[in-house]
Amino acid sequence: MSLSRAARDLADVEAVFDALSHETRRHVLLVLHFRGGEMTAGRIAERFECSWPTTSRHLKVLVESGLVSVEKQGRERIYRLNRERLAVVERWLGWFERSPARP
Repeated sequence: MSLSRAARDLADVEAVFDALSHETRRHVLLVLHFRGGEMTAGRIAERFECSWPTTSRHLKVLVESGLVSVEKQGRERIYRLNRERLAVVERWLGWFERSPARP
């Protein structure tokens, strides 16, 4: 059974909003953005007070949502911000701009 386009779009929105629902994950995205779009896992972890396992779980959610990609280089993992993926939020907000308000 295949999902309709609307159902796929909604699932896509849910994945992004779920990732954005936690303050630390939003902070990670901001750090990546203002630090040139990519950082090693260690550099990201240095910016937060939570333990490494907690930071790792937050990074995993961001990767699974597509907001961040990860590439292993030797012993390090490089995390990169996927700015295009944030367009899901813009597209969702656009649904409200294009449809008429109902009383």
